Amino acid sequence: MGNYVIRNAKIINEGQIRTSDLLVKGNRIERIDPQFDVKFKVTELDAEGDYLMPGIIDDQVHFREPGLTQKATIYTEAKAGISGGVTSFMEMPNTQPPATTIQLLEDKYTIASKTSLANYSFFMGTNLTNFDELLKVDKTKVCGIKIFMGSSTGDMLVDSREVLEKVFSRRNDILIATHCEDDRLVKERLQMYMERYGEKIPFECHPEIRNEEVCLNSSSLAVELAKKYNTRLHILHISTADELKLFRNDIPLKDKRITAEVCVHHLWFDKNDYEKLGSKIKCNPAIKEAHHKKALFEALLDDRLDIIATDHAPHTLAEKDNLYNKAPSGLPLLQHSLNMMLEFHHQGKISLEKIIEKMCHKPAECFDIKERGYLREGYMADLVLLNTDRHWAVNKENILYKCGWSPLEGHEFKGQVMQTFVNGNLVYDNGQFNEEKMGERLMFDRN
Repeated sequence: MGNYVIRNAKIINEGQIRTSDLLVKGNRIERIDPQFDVKFKVTELDAEGDYLMPGIIDDQVHFREPGLTQKATIYTEAKAGISGGVTSFMEMPNTQPPATTIQLLEDKYTIASKTSLANYSFFMGTNLTNFDELLKVDKTKVCGIKIFMGSSTGDMLVDSREVLEKVFSRRNDILIATHCEDDRLVKERLQMYMERYGEKIPFECHPEIRNEEVCLNSSSLAVELAKKYNTRLHILHISTADELKLFRNDIPLKDKRITAEVCVHHLWFDKNDYEKLGSKIKCNPAIKEAHHKKALFEALLDDRLDIIATDHAPHTLAEKDNLYNKAPSGLPLLQHSLNMMLEFHHQGKISLEKIIEKMCHKPAECFDIKERGYLREGYMADLVLLNTDRHWAVNKENILYKCGWSPLEGHEFKGQVMQTFVNGNLVYDNGQFNEEKMGERLMFDRN
């Protein structure tokens, strides 16, 4: 671990862009000022013309380890994220075995401590019988509890009203994150389409099978339960305009008990893209008609939606290249999420300040993460140096996901991460990785 001075950077932080120098001493940000001298040995980096931002915090990823490592590992996916400016992640419990006990959860932390270049946390999973294990979760050391209120990859569906009431009434105020789709409706609609098409259901039908009603019914139930018990609820990957009425923007995030996020693929793709990409963009909840992504973008800008995430969910191409019912849901996005949002910026749809707010500041605030998500003196030095003008295209050679593919292949982006610091370590430097230091376990300030 060294000491660094980053000179002449255009710092994006807390709603402003200003040119300044930043000093990293050890693992923390020591000083932010337009100009200063340093009395001890440092490595100086000239960032003239480039932007310096906090590291991205992605609150929803699937890294597949343990048990599904043909798709991904904590090592490979964290490394891919680092190259795209993601310095911290929160990973989902639907691995093999699912993380539904304290011991299984801690097993994942042990793997990450040895292999993850990024900082990490893992959600505790919920099933129909593990309530006693949920009571053991330390809210200062675990990002939250995950409930699959709709079935997705894996077998962790919780559709019992009795169990949901019990979990939502849990009193220690840890955040509950939900995947909301009405499983009964999904099964009914799937049966209808199987009767119509047999095994050859077109992928274009995915947003009709998992339609607006499927999402709204389940999200409404989650909100109802959260209000009943004053639960701290975060609804993942909102995908419909219909659900936006459930969320408010008349109070600051710190005062919200119910929050929500949008994922980059629900802003980027729409139903028209199934014709070209088919199973590659099959995900749950489904990518839907174009008017939904327009409404989601508007809700992101006006703060009804609080966070931008990815729901990064890799599968092998062999698994994806199947008929509708056999092709798993999920797509890999972590390496490219910042670039996707930068493209919207270049189109004039969103400011750099708003991107950093939704990808860095607000995840830290929403989950009460200690000393990360902002460029502040004394905070952990998770930093990303960004060139917003460099052009590059996504191809097989530069994709770092273990699955080896992306639905964005062939797309040319403007803007590229040049360097990524994690806890003061220069982990990524213009395509080269320093793997001497691993990331750290995220801690949460929930008193």
